[in-house]
Amino acid sequence: MDEERSSPSDHGSDDGRGTLQYGIPPDGARLPPDTRLGLVRLQVADLARSLSYYQDVLGLRLLETEGAEAVLGTSMAPDGDSAPLLELRERVGAASVPRRGRLGLFHFAILLPRRGDLGRFAGHLSARREPVGASDHRVSEALYLHDPDGLGIEVYADRPRTAWRREGRQLVMATDPLDVEDLLRAGEGATWTGMPPGTVMGHMHLHVGDLARAEAFYHQALGLDKVVWSYPGALFLSAGGYHHHLGLNTWAAGAPPAGEADARLLEWELQVPSAEAAGAALERLAGQGHPVEESPDGGTVPDPWGTVLRIRSARPDGACRSPHSRRSFDSRES
Repeated sequence: MDEERSSPSDHGSDDGRGTLQYGIPPDGARLPPDTRLGLVRLQVADLARSLSYYQDVLGLRLLETEGAEAVLGTSMAPDGDSAPLLELRERVGAASVPRRGRLGLFHFAILLPRRGDLGRFAGHLSARREPVGASDHRVSEALYLHDPDGLGIEVYADRPRTAWRREGRQLVMATDPLDVEDLLRAGEGATWTGMPPGTVMGHMHLHVGDLARAEAFYHQALGLDKVVWSYPGALFLSAGGYHHHLGLNTWAAGAPPAGEADARLLEWELQVPSAEAAGAALERLAGQGHPVEESPDGGTVPDPWGTVLRIRSARPDGACRSPHSRRSFDSRES
């Protein structure tokens, strides 16, 4: 039987009075505890090639397409809904990510609802002989891949929050070997049929040029809590006590930022519960001198290395939807 599900929308670090059991809040306002990730938008060199990879290897479902853009999401839920996770935009001939990486995307991370789902996904990758990395982070178990352009991907499942541990104010995370055989057994021999309903975008991990400047932007100005800060060359932040909605590292320091002609992260979304919360976060960032561009449901702002963050209010029903209007198309049903 699968383990109890843990998701970024659980708020287990507060004691009921708004006091963190672990982590360090910013000096000013904090993002709301039910902040979560929305769409991740990528620029790719060959849309057809990328669609084949994301559908056949990752098991995402093509939801919408128009011209050189496409939106992918999860398998159809019983209620007929399918949550969008990823938007691809083609720039023909975009340069692939070099081995050392570029400032910007390290990986985006897709969170599966249950450990058994990750076990079935691991079996699927093994059967396809896909190159994959694996780590046990103590709060989660993770598999790592690269798409055809070299863009980093994590697919993971959380351990129950009751299994998370802290040392003082800091949550304990590590990069330990993953017990792959035990994970495969959790899949119970079932066939992987694609990203299941309940799959969400769990976190983002970025290459930055300097952790102090990144902390000033994402922690003090944006309002994320620091959760892990002693990991070598990295900093992890979250809202509502999650282990991290955002990882930052300097492992590609000295490399250039991803440019317009590169395969890259175009922008990533943080969804907050209201337009007021989105406006307040953008106002804090603008007050620190960061250029904010407003939109009807929030706005965008680049970090110090040009990585664009979109902050937007969630729909009343809590669903994440692309702000773009497209005709619907599903190659699996054609």
